[in-house]
Amino acid sequence: MNYTEKLAKYTLAAATIALVGGICWYFRSVLVYILLAVVVSLIGKPLMTMMQKVTIKGRKAPDWMLAALTLIILMVIFTAVFTMIVPVVSGIVKNISLANIEDAARRVAIPLADFNAFLMSTFPKLGTDFRIEVVAVQELHKLFDPSAFSSMIGSAASIVTDLGIGIFSVVFISFFFIKDDGLFTSMVAAIVPDKHEGNAAQAIADIGHLLSRYFTGVLIEITGVALLNFLGLLLIARLGMNAALGIAFLTGILNVIPYVGPLFGGVLGTVLGLVLKYSSTTPVGLDVNFWIFTIILIAIFCTTQLVDNFLYQPVIYSTSIKAKPLEIFIVLLIVGHIGGPLAMIAAIPSYTVVRVIAFRFFGKIKAIRRLIPSDRHITEHDDQE
Repeated sequence: MNYTEKLAKYTLAAATIALVGGICWYFRSVLVYILLAVVVSLIGKPLMTMMQKVTIKGRKAPDWMLAALTLIILMVIFTAVFTMIVPVVSGIVKNISLANIEDAARRVAIPLADFNAFLMSTFPKLGTDFRIEVVAVQELHKLFDPSAFSSMIGSAASIVTDLGIGIFSVVFISFFFIKDDGLFTSMVAAIVPDKHEGNAAQAIADIGHLLSRYFTGVLIEITGVALLNFLGLLLIARLGMNAALGIAFLTGILNVIPYVGPLFGGVLGTVLGLVLKYSSTTPVGLDVNFWIFTIILIAIFCTTQLVDNFLYQPVIYSTSIKAKPLEIFIVLLIVGHIGGPLAMIAAIPSYTVVRVIAFRFFGKIKAIRRLIPSDRHITEHDDQE
């Protein structure tokens, strides 16, 4: 092959990639629906597999019925959580009025006086009139200012419409992905060259197996973190049922963001707990001074994170996707540096996909063999099935 032919080949390949990328970008909302449907189907796959093993008088229910039942169960769970949590969170917001927040700032000014003096002496640029409680009140004013939501009200109709279309699309696509386990594989196989079709099918099976375990594990982790925080806030901090449930739910959701999420959730939970105690119209929390109550809240969230770090995460991040902890840590650092904390949510699933594809298509490369020394790391499900 001469230079001209090589140049034409590479130019055609580059043009094809650019065309495919442009099409994907133009139809990005459709691709998002498909990806979300894949995630839903991966979460529902264990439930679907379990129900397929159930027989009544030697007969199994049809796959379409089991797929519909799987989706119904998932939607009932998500709807129940949503309808249970939203009133709780809104009740917390309602219980915290701006007037009460300012009154709370005055009540904690005395115990914070020494702390403010320490900050001003350590950081002279803050000025002699710096008060951390004043800064906190200003930020909470922005958070609870009704005018901040005025722009959202004008576009509420379009938001509801887009959300409705998105939910319907995801549910509709998820039904067929759950019903026909090989549908997504067939879609990919249609655009893959024949000589790579076998590897592509096996790679998709491996990815589906690992990600199904991962997403299921993440849901278990969210539930576990939220449950521990709920019990601590309810039984130890005595914040009350609604407040404990709302704060625990928020910290559980934020825990999805690796490393950064738990820290932000702990800080947010501590601040909300303090605001509730000192701004609520009814007595809330243990009858102790400001610093002891702060230490109790911090201890609750730190204890939960210790359990999460040493129990939940090793099982979910290492066992579910068959990757080494150091491997995962480096990937999260790179993705966090490039895309920030929110990008870290998709880092592990994306790395799992790249890892499996690299093993299936480039397994002969030395670096890949060293990174994944045995196919048992990927294909363990073959023996289980």
